[in-house]
Amino acid sequence: MPFAKTGGLGDVASALPKALRAVGDVDASLVLPLYEQTDRGLLRERLFDDLAVEWMGGTRRAAVWYSEAIGAPTFLIDAPEYFARPSVYGFRDDHERFAFFCRAALALLRRLGAPPDVVHGNDWPSGFAMAELKARRGGGGDAYYARTRTLFSIHNLAYQGAFDPGSLAALGFAYGEVHDAFLAEGAASALKAGLMLADMLSTVSRRYAYEIQTREQGYGLDWLLRMRRDRLVGITNGVDYDVWNPATDPHIAAHFTAEDLAGKLECKRDLLRRFSLPEDLERPVIAIISRLVAQKGYDLIQQVAGRVLETGAFFVALGAGAQQYEDFLQALRDHAPHRVGIYKGYAGEALAHQIEAGADIFLMPSLYEPCGLNQMYSMRYGTVPVVRATGGLDDTVENFDRARGTGNGFKFQAYSADALLGSIYEALYCYAEPEIWRRIQVNGMRADNSWQAAARKYVELYQLVART
Repeated sequence: MPFAKTGGLGDVASALPKALRAVGDVDASLVLPLYEQTDRGLLRERLFDDLAVEWMGGTRRAAVWYSEAIGAPTFLIDAPEYFARPSVYGFRDDHERFAFFCRAALALLRRLGAPPDVVHGNDWPSGFAMAELKARRGGGGDAYYARTRTLFSIHNLAYQGAFDPGSLAALGFAYGEVHDAFLAEGAASALKAGLMLADMLSTVSRRYAYEIQTREQGYGLDWLLRMRRDRLVGITNGVDYDVWNPATDPHIAAHFTAEDLAGKLECKRDLLRRFSLPEDLERPVIAIISRLVAQKGYDLIQQVAGRVLETGAFFVALGAGAQQYEDFLQALRDHAPHRVGIYKGYAGEALAHQIEAGADIFLMPSLYEPCGLNQMYSMRYGTVPVVRATGGLDDTVENFDRARGTGNGFKFQAYSADALLGSIYEALYCYAEPEIWRRIQVNGMRADNSWQAAARKYVELYQLVART
C-alpha cells in the first residue's frame, strides 16, 4: 500500500481494487483516511474542500483528495484533527477517529453520484460503516442507501476496536438494534458491530474462517461467528505480481526467474552486504520480517535461536514491536555480529523486497495467522517458507514430499520450539542437496497466488451479497 501500511491489510487494500477492475466488470474504488504518513506526491488533485459530514450534533467539513497511484480510483478523507498524527492507530480516541471516517466516507459516496451496490469494509475501523448502513436502511429510511448491501472482512479477529459504550450516543448509535450490536461484556466493540450487522462476512483464508469459530481463536466472538457461519466465507489473499516479481523488481540487485535462478545468488550477496555480514554464499540465510509480537512466534524464535546459529546459518530479521523481542534481537546480534543482521523499525518497502530475494529460508512460526502474505512473497522469490500450519499459512504452503518431489515449503503443527526447530532442520537438510532445494524453490515460484484468482472469488461474493 503506497498510502499507509501497518500490516497485510495495507497490501490487500492496495491490490484488490486494481485486481477487481482487471478481472470483471466491477467499478471498484478505495476510500481511506489521509494519514500524516501518506506521501502527498501520490495525490493527483483535491476534489472537494467542503464535504459536509453530520457529526456529533453538528456539521464538520472535510477535504477529499483523489489518486490513481494503485491503479484504481482512490479517495482520501482529509481531516487533520483526526489523521495528522505520528501513527495510524494507537490513540485513546481511535473509536471517534474511525467513526468519523466512516461517516465521511458514506457522505462522500452520496456526493459522488449513484449509490454503490456493495460497501466492503475491512476490520474493526469499518464496523461503524456497517452499523451506519444498517441503521439507514432500517428505521433511518434513507432512500439513497436502500439497496446498498454490505460485506465485512475480518483480517485479524484479535483487534476488536473496543471503547467506552458511553460514547455510542455521541457517535450516533444511541439506541435499538444497532446500539446493542456494539455491546460486548461491558465495552463497545466496532468489530462485533460489523460482524453482527453486515449482510455478509468474509475472512482472509479458508482455514481461518474455521479457526475463528473455535474458542481457542474466537477471542470471545466464536459464538457469533458460529451463529452467522452461513454468512461467512474464506477467500485467501493474493499477491500483486506487478509489485512482487523477481523478474522485474526494481528494488533488488539482480533479476531472476524459476527458469534461471542465477540472479538470486547476487541478491544474496547484496543482502549480506546490507547487513554487514561476511559474503559467504554457501551458508544459508534464514530470515523473518514481522511485527515483534508473540503472535508471530517470536517466543519460539527466542527459544531456538542459539540452536539455529549452531547450524552455521546466517539469521536476518526486520521488524519492530515489543521491547522484549527488540532486546532479544539486539542481544543476539551482539553475541554473533558476523552471523546475525537486524533492522529494528520500518525501513520502507525496498528492504523487505531485498530480504525476500536474498534469503534462502523464511520463518513464519505464527501462533495464528489469518492469511499471511510473506510466505507467498517468499515462494515467488524462491525463498522457502518454514511455517506453522495455521490459517492462511496452512492453506498456501504445501509440505515438501521428497518421494514425489511436490510441495513448496515446510510446516509444523504443534506450537512448540521443538516442532519449529525440527522443521528448520528439515529445511537445512534439503538446502544441503542443491537439486532437491532447486525443486522446492521452483515449486514455490510456479504456484499461482495471484490476486486474479482471489478477485474472481470476490466478484462472485459481491454478486451474492447484492442479491441478499
